[in-house]
Amino acid sequence: MTLVIAAPQLISAPVEGGGDFPVRRIYCVGRNYADHAREMGADPTREAPFFFSKPRDALAGAGAIPYPQATIDLHHEVELVLALGAGGADLTPEAAQACIWGAAVGIDLTRRDLQAEAKSKGRPWDTAKGFDASAPMGLIRKGPAPQAGPITLSVNGETRQSGDLSDMIWSCAEILSHLSALFELAPGDLVFTGTPAGVGPLHPGDRAEARAGDLPGLQITITPRA
Repeated sequence: MTLVIAAPQLISAPVEGGGDFPVRRIYCVGRNYADHAREMGADPTREAPFFFSKPRDALAGAGAIPYPQATIDLHHEVELVLALGAGGADLTPEAAQACIWGAAVGIDLTRRDLQAEAKSKGRPWDTAKGFDASAPMGLIRKGPAPQAGPITLSVNGETRQSGDLSDMIWSCAEILSHLSALFELAPGDLVFTGTPAGVGPLHPGDRAEARAGDLPGLQITITPRA
């Protein structure tokens, strides 16, 4: 094989204790906490979960996150993130659970004004969700994902989002099972599992801290747009 341009950079996420987790795809599930579903004007009944995705190079770590272009309404959404070490298609919840290699806390950054416009016109959410550095994530801890415990996000020391992982409408295993009916999952996939109520705006200079259970925390600072 002769490459005609330079190969894209390998995207990876740091692991607690050392090492890097190579990232294949980033999936996200929408409205997986009843209070957030109500907050967004939706019915929190147990309808089938729905999904969207972010490009893998939207992944970012702790530290400076530039305020994105083309928006004046950037929002935070704290989430538990699953890191898969195995995969498959049409998995049972039990088989899906066995695919989880580790977990981390992440923030689904959203250009809310672009999302609202897309919703009003029945258009896809890609521009609202898949921009550069829109998926900051903390260190991945190897092992089972926590099923209960606080999930929180504070901005400049003030708590904005506060829920419990046990409040998810669909469990981690159920999310992966549903997702595997739409895509064949594989090692290296990351899955953002939804956010509790309290989503809100971020501005240049804001410092956000995200936590999920006892996983390593994540701190980011929104810097002015270049």
